[in-house]
Amino acid sequence: MENQTSVSAILIVSCPDRKGLIASVTRFIYQHHGNIISLEQDVDPREHHFFMRLEWELAGFQIPPEQFEKRFETELAQAFAMTWSFHLSNERPRMAIFVSKHSHCLYDILSRYQAGEWRVEIPLIISNHPDLAPVAKNVGIDFHVVPITKSNKAEQEKRELALLKKYDIEFVVLARYMQVLSDNFIRHYPQRIINIHHSFLPAFPGAKPYHSAYERGVKIIGVTSHYATADLDGGPIIEQDVVPVSHTDRVEDYVRKGRDLEKVVLSRAIWRHLNRKILVFKNRTLLFS
Repeated sequence: MENQTSVSAILIVSCPDRKGLIASVTRFIYQHHGNIISLEQDVDPREHHFFMRLEWELAGFQIPPEQFEKRFETELAQAFAMTWSFHLSNERPRMAIFVSKHSHCLYDILSRYQAGEWRVEIPLIISNHPDLAPVAKNVGIDFHVVPITKSNKAEQEKRELALLKKYDIEFVVLARYMQVLSDNFIRHYPQRIINIHHSFLPAFPGAKPYHSAYERGVKIIGVTSHYATADLDGGPIIEQDVVPVSHTDRVEDYVRKGRDLEKVVLSRAIWRHLNRKILVFKNRTLLFS
């Protein structure tokens, strides 16, 4: 068990802006002997909305973690109409990976997982193809093949949801999973499905966007990671990045550079999610440092 002195508590708050918000929250923590170690806040002037991420040491804090949510809600949050969440820094969320045949994102995730870069458990990998089963076997993760067709999509998604429930999954990462999730599936995991894709849309749709981009002579390749929503590829953006290309690059260079970037951007998004560094408001994100 982790030493209690090294554990911190994290509070993420969103509510209509008004005077005294920061003072009220920090006073609540102080009155219960909490030592604040990080505080970030912002106000959207157009929406008149307030956002904050606050972290404090758990050692010496007088409210037990299991009682915090009830106490904070009744003693403070209700009065300010807050939407909020409470987390502990030693939590180990359970993550499932969805993948098809492309392996680059999966290998990158698993290498970081095995190296202990992330505080996470990965008990389950789901794929619509059997190709990457040996990869999962090598690291001791259960691998389930769930083939998807137009005629069986609803039935197979029920099977996938049952697996996620069985393995007690908190969030899902689509590591180049080449299937469109239904609205019903996404509703089960709101703001808990992380996707990665190239940023060539809508100019270069289809199965070979890098080839199309090469034919047009684009000068940068972009990648976007976002939370999946019913609006295809239109969910709140978590991370983005670009890499330059030139006339000396060939199609295979476009693909290589794009895949390298996909790995990095997806991993950044996962890290932010795991460390509670994201606050979603409407269809956009606030990213805390």
